[in-house]
Amino acid sequence: MKERADVLNNQAILFARDGQYSDAIACLRRAIHIDRNNYLPWYNLGITYRDAGDMTEALKAFKIAFHISPSKEDVAETLAVHLMNMHMIDEGFKVVEDGLDFHPASERLWNVMGVLQFNADEYDLAADSFEMAVTIDPYYADALYNLRDTYIELHKTRSAAIIEARLLELEGKKKGK
Repeated sequence: MKERADVLNNQAILFARDGQYSDAIACLRRAIHIDRNNYLPWYNLGITYRDAGDMTEALKAFKIAFHISPSKEDVAETLAVHLMNMHMIDEGFKVVEDGLDFHPASERLWNVMGVLQFNADEYDLAADSFEMAVTIDPYYADALYNLRDTYIELHKTRSAAIIEARLLELEGKKKGK
């Protein structure tokens, strides 16, 4: 029976879920050998390396996945966050900008843009990005928390209080109140 990249990719996900990272990596490497231009095994290889604690190998795999398929929103988001976590902020900005070219209405990418700007102490720009994310999805809790924190940094206490009220309302809805 001939090995298939999609089957190996799925098997790798199961291995990784069980913490069997070396087996998952072996499956993904075989999948990549079979179908080198498929972004998904590269992306999952990055996730697996990241979860196993090898940030350098994760970065290499994420970059290849992004090179193969720059239009995939989740790949752009994951790579940008990984770059940010590795203190490669300028590269993170570039990846998010490229992702937004393909997905200008992505609340997740706007949120990541805001986080990058916040970390660069560009609070006004971060507020704009978080506001864009919340405009796209008014119930996106991560962006709401980030927007509230940014308003606090900007000493916009009234705006922060309004966002805090929205967060409390959302929390109440989650609890079924």
